Parts: sequence; structure tokens; C-alpha cells
Amino acid sequence: MGVVQGAGVVVTGAGGGIGAALARRFAAEGARVVVNDLDGDRAKAVADEIGGIALPGDASEIVVPAREALGGTVDVYCANAGLASGGTEAADEKVWALAWDVNVMAHVRAAHALLPQWLERGSGRFVSTVSAAGLLTMIGAAPYSVTKHGAYAFAEWLSLTYRHRGLKVHAICPQGVRTDMLTASGSAGDLVLAPTAIEPEDVADALFDGIEKDRFLILPHPEVADFYQARASDPERWLTNMNHIQQKWEATG
Repeated sequence: MGVVQGAGVVVTGAGGGIGAALARRFAAEGARVVVNDLDGDRAKAVADEIGGIALPGDASEIVVPAREALGGTVDVYCANAGLASGGTEAADEKVWALAWDVNVMAHVRAAHALLPQWLERGSGRFVSTVSAAGLLTMIGAAPYSVTKHGAYAFAEWLSLTYRHRGLKVHAICPQGVRTDMLTASGSAGDLVLAPTAIEPEDVADALFDGIEKDRFLILPHPEVADFYQARASDPERWLTNMNHIQQKWEATG
């Protein structure tokens, strides 16, 4: 893919799962890839595999060192690092704050650091790994659902604000993906996500199809479009149906 070949790409949370699949795919398409993860060993393992650059650390602080590692320019930034925080409104405020920081503010900080250069040159690509929960919701995971709504809203805002100035934005919104995050989602994930779960590589394929077709919203599970439309057109019915799933989950607990 010409738009990617030779590009400087950063993928956060790329030590495994979706992030590792994205890093592998970008590298296979000829990009120069910075692999970021809090776990330095995992970041190095992926970077060594793909001939990339391992850059462990907090995703919120990665833009400047990544730009230096890539020779001065980041062309594509994949804000993939995320936190699947479960719980209700009663979750500790520290859980809420961390979910907000990782799932939303890390994206805001990255955009703040990247946009001056991108807008000056008239090009840049911001890829946000959101979740179908950002379009819909997820039972048993209030902090995750709320902050993923925020991540989607920020990606949407970036796109509508800067697309005429050369910024390309993609919001990836999968349902279940066979990663450690799905395993950690417990019985709620087993009920809602596991039956239709896909591989991380399928998410990477969906992103590259979206890049080729210049699409903002990337839906690795196409049925999410129907769910999203149903939610918007008849919210009462949609909420009732979701509450039935909630009750089913409670009955199995």
C-alpha cells in the first residue's frame, strides 16, 4: 500500500493483541514501525520480529521519543493502548480516573503533540482503537464503556475539525477479539463477546481496507453498523434489549 510504504508509524500497546497485529501489518506493508508497550520485554519481542523499534513506556509520553527514533517525523499514530476496566458506578474513583487517562487522555495528549507538525505539512493519520462499546455499550463495565464513548467522540471531533487540512482519522470499533483483554472480561465477555470473537489480524485487515477506502469508521464486525443504527433510531427498544442481556448475565452469576 503506497500510503504506508516507508511511513513512520507508532503503535501503542503493541506488545500483544490488536496492537501487535497492527504493528506486524504495517511492517509487512513497508512501514518503519515503533512498537510501544508498558511491558518492555513484549515490546522488544514484537519489534525484533518485525524489524521495528522498541520504545517501552507510557503511551501518553511517547510522541517525542518516537519522532526522534523515526528520524523526525511520525506519519501514522495508532492510539491502541487501552484499559478494559470493569465495574459499575461504584467502582473506585481511581479505576475511573485511570480508565479516563488511558482510554481518552492518552489520545488527546498524542494529538496535541502531533498536530502542529501534521497541520503545517498538510498530512497525518491518527488511528484510534476504540471498541464497539464506544458506539454501543458493554454490560458490567461502566468505566470501560464510558471512556470508550469518549475515545470515539474525540476521534470523531478530530476528523470533522481537521479533515480539510489533511488529517486522516480512523476509529476502529470491534466487538470481541481473541486477546488477553477478552479473557479478562470474564463472564460478561463470555456471554456477549466470545461467540463472535475474531482474531487480531482480522482487525488489522479491516483497518487497511478502511485506509484504502478512506473510511473513518472501521467495523471489523459489520453487524455493529446495524446495532448502532438500531440504537439511534429506537433507543427505548435498544435499551430494553440490552437490559434483557444484563438480566441474563445476572442470572448466570
